[in-house]
Amino acid sequence: MRFHTRKWVKPEDLNANETLFGGKLLAWIDEEAALYSIIQLENNRVVTKYMSEINFMSSARKGDIIEIGIEVVKFGKTSLILNCEVRNKMTREPIITVDNIIMVNLGADGKPTPHGKTEIEFVKDRLDK
Repeated sequence: MRFHTRKWVKPEDLNANETLFGGKLLAWIDEEAALYSIIQLENNRVVTKYMSEINFMSSARKGDIIEIGIEVVKFGKTSLILNCEVRNKMTREPIITVDNIIMVNLGADGKPTPHGKTEIEFVKDRLDK
């Protein structure tokens, strides 16, 4: 799994237990999944359709640095299925896993549209073409 983004857990990210608020972490995951999908599908009209069971394994505290990892599970006709792991950057301890995140490619009309992609592409490879 490639870890693309790091976040620093700050006081405004905490819940009443002084640990990272789960809703904040899910928002970060959703944003990372969207950015990853937009880059892969080369379309800024991508939306989250589904997130599978979310497994909280440990917590993060103020001052921790976490990293968000995303990998492609499958390319669908109009979708991209991802999984995600968030871990503590320093200890590598897993914080959360999400097995399936379905992102849907939309056309200008706001409806699902085929993206034509079948494999992961890296931006550096697109620039070489």
